[in-house]
Amino acid sequence: MKVISFRKDSPKKQLLLSTMLIILPSVVLYYFVGWLGYQLVALVLLLMVSVSAMLFDIKPVLVAALLSALIWNYFFIPPIHTFHIGTPEDVLMFLMYFVIAFINAVLTFKIRDIERKIRDKEEKENTIKLYDTLLNSLSHELRTPISAIIGAVDILENQPPSQLNIHQNELIDEIKIASLRLNEQVENLLSMSRLESGILKPVLDWVDINDLIFSLIKKYKTHHAETLTIIFNPDENVPLIKIDAMFIEQILYNLIRNAHLHTPVKSIVRISATYMADYIRISVADNGKGFPTDEIKFVFDKFYRLKGAATGGTGLGLSIVKGFVEALNGNIILENQSTGGALFLVTLPVESSALNLVTHE
Repeated sequence: MKVISFRKDSPKKQLLLSTMLIILPSVVLYYFVGWLGYQLVALVLLLMVSVSAMLFDIKPVLVAALLSALIWNYFFIPPIHTFHIGTPEDVLMFLMYFVIAFINAVLTFKIRDIERKIRDKEEKENTIKLYDTLLNSLSHELRTPISAIIGAVDILENQPPSQLNIHQNELIDEIKIASLRLNEQVENLLSMSRLESGILKPVLDWVDINDLIFSLIKKYKTHHAETLTIIFNPDENVPLIKIDAMFIEQILYNLIRNAHLHTPVKSIVRISATYMADYIRISVADNGKGFPTDEIKFVFDKFYRLKGAATGGTGLGLSIVKGFVEALNGNIILENQSTGGALFLVTLPVESSALNLVTHE
């Protein structure tokens, strides 16, 4: 049930309403105090303080609590029309009322505030759950037509050159690039959905990290125009490691893609992989402009995009990277290099083999 609240109103309006909530009942009670007794009046005023705490911010509530104590003392506790209290029992009762009124006001306000936060959190979680369900459903529905488009483009590309003119070939290239990009976004949405649901679990197997990186670079260049130079100098001392190859591919692919989208044409991305006592450290560095310092802490948040970013995207790439890294019990750090550009450091715990890798040429 929704509770009426005036907390969005101005402080002056809240103060006026909270004082009226004490004064009006006090006026009525003043004419019945001989029949009710001033002790019962105290209970009614405490009730009004509790009602104030449910309706207003803390400052008007504290003012109402103080006002109720003063009104009870001046108009109801014998001798009336003075702040002097005649008996020690009434003095103690007044002090107790004063303390109880303030405690009651603060606790009631906090309880209502906690209830509001819980309600807001539940509404937000329900919204996110619905949003994720829609995205997941949409992503699955899009996979089939995207696959059909890519398949049709591949067939057209394999046609004899004489059957297609230059303009048609250019259109086919544009369709293919757009289809691959859309497919990439759909896969990102599905990956995020699977990570959050816990469906994706790492399957560990022995991997040659150098071969994996070389293979990924080749795959990336096949699907994207060569407007980015990727440099990888393998460390021949890295042993075989036991890790989920698909997770590593997703991490590196999204980091390379992020650099590709947010750096100028013909930029350079440098990748390295080093082994340190049960840990593998993978770095991905570019020579772009880097990240705004005040936004670095947000870049791994879901759907976050840099302010003023000119490129498209859903803002999922880096959050997916973080999800895969955490699924492997690792951590990722982003920092700006002193020479310019961004540097991502991924550190993952791994089981290693004593067998060294074959030298890459």
